[in-house]
Amino acid sequence: MSENIVLEAKHLKKIYNYRTPNAFEALHDVNFQVYDGDFVAIMGPSGSGKSTFINTISTIDVPTGGRVFINQKEIRTMTENEIGKFRYENLGFIFQDFNLLDTHTMFENIAMPLSLAHVNKEDVAPRVNALAEEMGIQDLLQKFPYECSGGQRQRVAICRALINRPHIIVADEPTGNLDSANSAELMGILQKLNQQGVTIVMVTHDPLITSYSTRVIYIKDGNIEKELAKGNMSQDEYFQKIVEMNSEESREILKK
Repeated sequence: MSENIVLEAKHLKKIYNYRTPNAFEALHDVNFQVYDGDFVAIMGPSGSGKSTFINTISTIDVPTGGRVFINQKEIRTMTENEIGKFRYENLGFIFQDFNLLDTHTMFENIAMPLSLAHVNKEDVAPRVNALAEEMGIQDLLQKFPYECSGGQRQRVAICRALINRPHIIVADEPTGNLDSANSAELMGILQKLNQQGVTIVMVTHDPLITSYSTRVIYIKDGNIEKELAKGNMSQDEYFQKIVEMNSEESREILKK
């Protein structure tokens, strides 16, 4: 991991129903940095603001206040069209429910970001085929999502996230719809990608899934409450520290 900051949030604030009697502040003046080659896991109880947080730092949602920089570019200064183009050039997304289009083949699903980024048509098939071979899903390319298992669909979703060679992978509960075997396989893939230099920011509620990361932040009530770096710990030691951190926070919540 380098000291180069690839994603930064400064005084980030998100208010739903802004300027109404039902206004709710989901994020309060949050500051956050992701370094090139980082693998950050975002944890927190239900309703803590972690999904709001990852959406606002990854261009999916617009913050009410504060600034977000990705690769030194401030997102809020861009037009909607510029943000769309920037998103497909710099970010790859992996979602809990895969977000694959059932009316399109797996090849077409993987290729879609290339089309949105206006990549030359003659370059599309070679890139999709090369990545599919690397991920071991060549035999799935002409199938439709409903013909494939959850693990296969998530592999395709990873290929779609990687096809534009993004600087950052954003994963929102990527193992949420997978069994333990497929979850372990997926996290092994993400860990390998991170070791190859891909930066990953992931939301999860599972301490075991979090233990594949290099750093974890804990969000509670719209604030970053705690942070833990893996450092020289083994994955087992890191996992135990994550469990302890979650247990402490759970006890604090129960006291209230």
